Amino acid sequence: MGNGFPLHGRLPPAAAPWRLPQVAFAPPPPRRLRLALVLFLLTVVSTLFVGLHLVRAYEQGQPAYTDSIYSFELMRELAENPLVLFQGWAFAATLLGILLAHELGHYFACRRYGIVASYPYFLPFPNLIGTMGAFIRIQSPIVNRRALFDVGIAGPLVGFVLAVPALAWGLAHSKALPEAAEGSVVVFGNPLLVWFFEKLFWPGLPADHLMMHPVARAAWVGLFATALNLLPVGQLDGGHIVYAVAAEKHRRLSRVFLLALLAAGALGFRYPEMLWPGWLVFGGFLLLIGPRHPAVLDPGAGLDSGRLRVAALGLLVFLLCFTPVPFRSPY
Repeated sequence: MGNGFPLHGRLPPAAAPWRLPQVAFAPPPPRRLRLALVLFLLTVVSTLFVGLHLVRAYEQGQPAYTDSIYSFELMRELAENPLVLFQGWAFAATLLGILLAHELGHYFACRRYGIVASYPYFLPFPNLIGTMGAFIRIQSPIVNRRALFDVGIAGPLVGFVLAVPALAWGLAHSKALPEAAEGSVVVFGNPLLVWFFEKLFWPGLPADHLMMHPVARAAWVGLFATALNLLPVGQLDGGHIVYAVAAEKHRRLSRVFLLALLAAGALGFRYPEMLWPGWLVFGGFLLLIGPRHPAVLDPGAGLDSGRLRVAALGLLVFLLCFTPVPFRSPY
């Protein structure tokens, strides 16, 4: 979720009452429904493809990602019958449902406060999960920190609420392998929540003996996306939340976490079992966007005790969803 509104004039100081005439706004750009629909349909196709790959691995009791997801056998099967693509619906529907719920949480929170926001834009990508996520753009100013907090926290909480039962169902319907899954080119790290459900449904079973159901894998991706968004950097959801809770500490905290991501990514090349080298790429992307956060119109109005408790809940969600090594090679 990003802010994309142009501001002209000056913002009122924190100690002064909010006076709208001090700020002049450019009209928000039009919502591009056609672009949003095209991107969504492309993401449906890309996630269906990954879902089909996962279904085939699950049916055969073999670890996924033992080779490229664009294997010759799978491409030949699709060429002979393109409708077979829809067999990947369980993964695609679960993942897109979680991502859509996340973005609609932001969108309807914006609508509640009269904030102009774009439609959700999905990002199709031919990678291991079929997408780079989704986002909306905020196209008008946010009045105060309470509105900013509600908009920022709504997406992660709604997405998390959908991901938890999907994860539980998917792990309950996963398979125990007779021996450790070997040959996979990618090993997925498990956050605390996944570890908890694995111990609940498969007590005593080593993690490398579990064949995840495609629904569980989609829920895993949803948790990973939630953790990324809750990082307290810049204009990520976590950045919005930190600014709403303690605006004066946002810049310093944002820079500290950004440097930590870059350092973790660099160290990941030396210690791949402890840290993910991909943090370097993600940190570089956030560095390009910038660690700063635009001011709200009335920064003087703080959060009430109820919202502070919800902020603590958001921190708990982050801790349950985050893993320092989401992906690694077993070699």
